[in-house]
Amino acid sequence: MPHIKVSLLEGKTEEQKQQLAAALVKAAQGVLGLGDDSFSIAIHDFTMEDWKETVYPDAIMKEEDKLFKKPGYTM
Repeated sequence: MPHIKVSLLEGKTEEQKQQLAAALVKAAQGVLGLGDDSFSIAIHDFTMEDWKETVYPDAIMKEEDKLFKKPGYTM
């Protein structure tokens, strides 16, 4: 039962978030072969300042050994 957490810079619409959630579920279903009811997705919005001070250092770089796709940027 995958739970997918998404961190985004603020400014995306609710429609964009719904589309992203649907696309993530569809892609994960294609790989994992689980039904729609198996998935949950949380989307968290952050300011650029919060991204630089919290998300990038704490949620990304401190978890670097767990990243399957590393960012192409540094802060």
